[in-house]
Amino acid sequence: MGTNEFIDYYELLQLSPNADTETIERIFRHLAKKFHPDNTDFSDNDHFVQIVEAHRTLADPVTRAAYDVRYQNYWNRKWRIVSEASDGATLGDDQLTRERLLSLLYVQRRRSMKSPGLGEHEMARLLGTPPELVEFHLWYLKAKGWVERLETGHLAITALGVDQAEQDRLLLSPDRLIEAPDPANEDAKDGGTRDMEPLVSGD
Repeated sequence: MGTNEFIDYYELLQLSPNADTETIERIFRHLAKKFHPDNTDFSDNDHFVQIVEAHRTLADPVTRAAYDVRYQNYWNRKWRIVSEASDGATLGDDQLTRERLLSLLYVQRRRSMKSPGLGEHEMARLLGTPPELVEFHLWYLKAKGWVERLETGHLAITALGVDQAEQDRLLLSPDRLIEAPDPANEDAKDGGTRDMEPLVSGD
């Protein structure tokens, strides 16, 4: 098992984390026989090696106790991911962070065409956002073509990014808002064009 790779040995052996030693031995013997390289029907050498390693770890009380600490930490991280994914506010916060990043890069390029970029850590400090989250948002902005990496190593907004930043500002601008038609109004059947008026007149 690599230093950065975690394998769920309980899942691998189809065991409960509360399984006793006798159960571990019984299941191990069954799976080891099934996936042994000499078994022409189900041989799987890589799977067999993992099963042996899982048994070696879980059969000894000392190594199992150390593994269980890592196991608990692993699933704690997994549950935090689930909790964050179910929190609808997270998506809204992320969108706002990306808009703020794009705005920072927009202003930087507009103010200094000779030095249009900013560093990741610099942006993280300016926004008060953890660097690892900024890394995720910058990946998204680069994938969309709104941000590019300069020869200096800094990141700068692209022409497409400028268009996107200005579009976001246009959509949020109060003087561009239009009243929605009232569905109860008879004219709404006609598209509601008679009672729709700009909140701010263009005259």
